[in-house]
Parts: sequence; C-alpha cells; structure tokens
Amino acid sequence: MYSNCSRREWLKSASVLGGACLAGAPFTPAGAAPAPTAPVSVARCQTYDPKELLSVMGKMFDQLGGVGRLVKGKTVAIKFNLTGQAQQRLGNLSPADTHFTHPAVVGAAVNLLAKAGASRIRVLESIWSSADPVEEFLYQANLEPKDILGAAPNVEFENTNCLGKGKKYSRLMVPTGGLIYPGFDLNHSFEECDVFVSIAKMKEHATAGYTGAMKNCFGNAPVTIYGDSAGADAPSAAPRGGRNPFHYGRRQPSKSAPQEKDMTTSRLDTYRVPRIVVDMVSARPIHLSIVESIKTMTGGEGPWVRGTAPCSPGVIVAGLNPVCTDAVSMALMNFDPMGDRGSAPFENCDSTLKLAEEVGIGTRDLKRIEVIGVPIQSAMFDFAKVRAERRANPQPGRRG
Repeated sequence: MYSNCSRREWLKSASVLGGACLAGAPFTPAGAAPAPTAPVSVARCQTYDPKELLSVMGKMFDQLGGVGRLVKGKTVAIKFNLTGQAQQRLGNLSPADTHFTHPAVVGAAVNLLAKAGASRIRVLESIWSSADPVEEFLYQANLEPKDILGAAPNVEFENTNCLGKGKKYSRLMVPTGGLIYPGFDLNHSFEECDVFVSIAKMKEHATAGYTGAMKNCFGNAPVTIYGDSAGADAPSAAPRGGRNPFHYGRRQPSKSAPQEKDMTTSRLDTYRVPRIVVDMVSARPIHLSIVESIKTMTGGEGPWVRGTAPCSPGVIVAGLNPVCTDAVSMALMNFDPMGDRGSAPFENCDSTLKLAEEVGIGTRDLKRIEVIGVPIQSAMFDFAKVRAERRANPQPGRRG
C-alpha cells in the first residue's frame, strides 16, 4: 500500500514503471506489480454542523481501520485549499460553500486526529500572493480561524507560500525521477511532519478536468520559488502573483531549486499541470485524503470560471490512498476515473489519475477499490450531466 509502505519498498515497485498503457486497462508493465489499492469510505452528510461532522467523519475513520495507528504520537500536517483571493465569491455565497475547503471539515478532522493521539497538528495553505498569516486570510474571507485552531490543543497555521517560520526551504525529491521536476524546494512544514493529510473540495477544474486530494497539492509549491515574481537565483523575500511558470513553463524556478528535466516538453498547461501534480504527490506522499462535497460548485474550480453554479451533493469521501480516493470521488460525480484525454472531464487535458497510476502511487480502477459505507450509486451527484448540458449550450466567453 502506497500510504503505508516504506520508502525503499515504494522505490522498488516504482523503479520498474515504463512503457505504454493498454487502452481501457490499468497501466501494468511486464514484471511490475499492479498499482497499490486501499479502501475508501463514502458518507452522506448534509450539513457543516460540527456535531454532525464529528459523528460522520469519526465513523468514516473507523471504517478505514482507525487513524490512531497512523497519527498516534506523530506530527501531522494538513493541507487544505483556499484557492484564489479572499474577496472572490460565487454570487453572495461564502467561498467555503463553493470553492474553499470548509473550515468546519478541517476542524472536525483536527479534533478527531488529536483524539486519535496526534501530538502536534500544522494546518497549511499557500495564501494567494501574500506572506500574511493564514488566520488573516480567513478573516478577510469572513471565516473564523478558531473553527480550526480551537478544535484541539497544539494546532497552528503556516502560510507555505514562503519561508514562513522556517530557517530554510526543505528539498523533497521525486523517488522515480519525476515527470517534469526531479524535486521541489518547499516550506519546512512539508518535511517536518510524520503524517501528511490532504483535505480538498470536490470540484471540476478548467485546466486539469478534476480537482481533489492530489490536485490540492499543486499549491504546496511556494510562489517565492515557483511563481511569476520568484527570484532568479534565490527565492524572493515575499510571494507575489501566481504559479504561471508551473502552468506554461516560460521561466524556470529560482536557480537554488531543482530545475525542469527537459525544456523540450510541451508548454501547454493541460500537459504540465497534471504531471506536476503527480511529481508533487510523489515527492510529498499523502497518507490520508479527505474530499468534501457537502456544498461545492459545478463548472470549475472557482468563481473566476464562467458558467459555474453552486450545488449541494451532501457527500464526504476519505481514504488512505490519494489515487483511490480521487477515483471514487470522480465516480461520485458520474465521471469515469479510467477515462483519459478526450473523455469527460479530461476533454482537453491529461488525466492526473492515470499518470499517478502509471508511476505507482495507486490504482484508479474501481474494480480494485473497496468502497465502504454508502454505495457510489446511492450518493452520486451527476456533475457529468451538468457538464454535458453546459457544453451543449455554451455561454459566450466562458473560460475552461
């Protein structure tokens, strides 16, 4: 299992990957073990009420075998998603109801992980174009930091878009060599943890098709090194702008960090972003994935994508392997996780799930994934139908 195997075991299994994938079948080169699998829990949840979340998520963690064996006595880092700027909204809705990971879900996870024995919990996010504390960003978005900080003792925030509280950046290398980057220089929090958790919002994505537990980690990279205004030789003092160099490859990271492997590869964001996500997840493995969709949005990852609309699927997904968890999440959206470029939601991009499967992170084949709790068919919210209707009647000027 990817999430529990040793680094040496994972390297051994991953080193043999290569060759071509048979159409319609999981990628399994001759002599290579199939990509690992792990159970995924699915639950219905209609509200962000803390009591309801604690009950539902506690049961989900129990269904996965309990998280005490994963976190007891450990330092846990939780990456959640606050994509975009604090003032950006879909209509007059709270961003937590559309495109942010809801703080109540993060707070419930913090509480349950602390009760399971986690000794220290850091909650991480790279705040857009700012070195301000995460707390300040939440205030600007009219959200309450205490919903997370007050959920357990020894909880702290870290803005990972810059050096933050660390003395230097940590270098995390991709064990298999990387698809785009051989490694990354990241905020110290990504190295100084025993357990790494990704808590994402279930959404479509204008560039990557689908965004969940793995795509959430695209934001691990500090803009001081990988952004538009990164220093040429060394990291800039403060983060400014976004990660366009990741999207289009028009410039390299600061020379102090590992550079791209091959500058002749495609500069299209629909090629690069899925591969960079896989490189990031390989360098900083995810031990626990949670994808929440109590309330979310259709049509894209944020209100800046035209044609988006709010929706309330009322579901939470959790698993110990990020590919398996994202595969089940996609199925709950009525998308085929075995799909590739050309099929919804990957009409114009490569599948992050397929690429992650190919490097040995986990399987996307639902036939090999044990789904515990509510059956997929019973909890499905048909994003695919909404997407098909939207494409049949496109809005003028719609991006994505």
